[in-house]
Amino acid sequence: MKRKSQDCPSRLPDNSAVKQQQLPAYRLQLSANKILFGFFATGVFCLGVGVILLLSAKTIKEVEINYTEKCANCAKLRENAANFDKECNCSIPFVLPETMKGNVYMYYKLYGFYQNLYRYILSRSNSQLVGTDVKDVRNCAPFKTSHNGIPIAPCGAIANSMFNDTIILSYNLNSSIHIKVPMIRSGITWWTDKYVKFQNPSFQNLSSAFAGTTKPPNWPKPAYELDEEDPGNNGFINDDFIVWMRTAAFPTFKKLYRRLHRIEHFTEGLPAGSYSFNITYNFPVNRFQGEKAVVLSTLTWSGGSSLFLGLAYMVTGAVTWLAFFSMLAVHLRLRERKMFFLQQ
Repeated sequence: MKRKSQDCPSRLPDNSAVKQQQLPAYRLQLSANKILFGFFATGVFCLGVGVILLLSAKTIKEVEINYTEKCANCAKLRENAANFDKECNCSIPFVLPETMKGNVYMYYKLYGFYQNLYRYILSRSNSQLVGTDVKDVRNCAPFKTSHNGIPIAPCGAIANSMFNDTIILSYNLNSSIHIKVPMIRSGITWWTDKYVKFQNPSFQNLSSAFAGTTKPPNWPKPAYELDEEDPGNNGFINDDFIVWMRTAAFPTFKKLYRRLHRIEHFTEGLPAGSYSFNITYNFPVNRFQGEKAVVLSTLTWSGGSSLFLGLAYMVTGAVTWLAFFSMLAVHLRLRERKMFFLQQ
């Protein structure tokens, strides 16, 4: 028996303004003048912002001291793994030619250290770092367990290669009086890292929380003894550890180490004069043909001394203006040709 046509459901959309596409709409009509004005305004904006960023970066005062060759004796000592328990210090004098006013920050800088390798980045345990399971080392190859099979905490290649030089800045009033510049380590991490991504296990005694684990092979002491002066800065929430665990994108990078505590002689910043870095050399770089440096720098509202962002705006503005003048020439030529044909 044939079905009647009225029994078949209709595929026509409902007779509404939405489904019949009868809603009022605005269709943007761009004329040549509007497009040219948009390119011109964009170029002006990018060039203006670029100039402001470059001028801001130029006002930053920065001093970089490379101590790779200056601490060559310590570097040679550290190349031999048998000397891991021997301490080696070196002092590097330098002169600050002008006062560094305001907030002053100390960075360590590494050359030729590739933190962006894929296997290196994956070699960590996030469940371990948030304090959920200290013995979870599944993703930490090749630094998962010790030769005795004991889980490493913190595990992974990133944690094992943590920068561990100790850098102390001294102000030399004269040849006999040296004042230790007060530097603090608090406030050097991202808030989300300090209070979200890194947490210690919920134990009253931190050493008990790490029971049944061992320290990374390259560490001189376990995680719960990283800071002997501040008990609250130990374990996975140690500031230096958190800063190191945020991997860098390029082989040459600097990471925040300390910031100036503006008290007594240093309320206005670092005065010009004679200084010295007293370094306890622990982090070897000759194995990968790298270099190490200490950087003292001020900051502005736009950030550090990098010129990249300002140059990027300048290049974008220049390319936009080049496109503007090219389109303007084409537009004027077509308009002249159109006028010529109209006159005929």
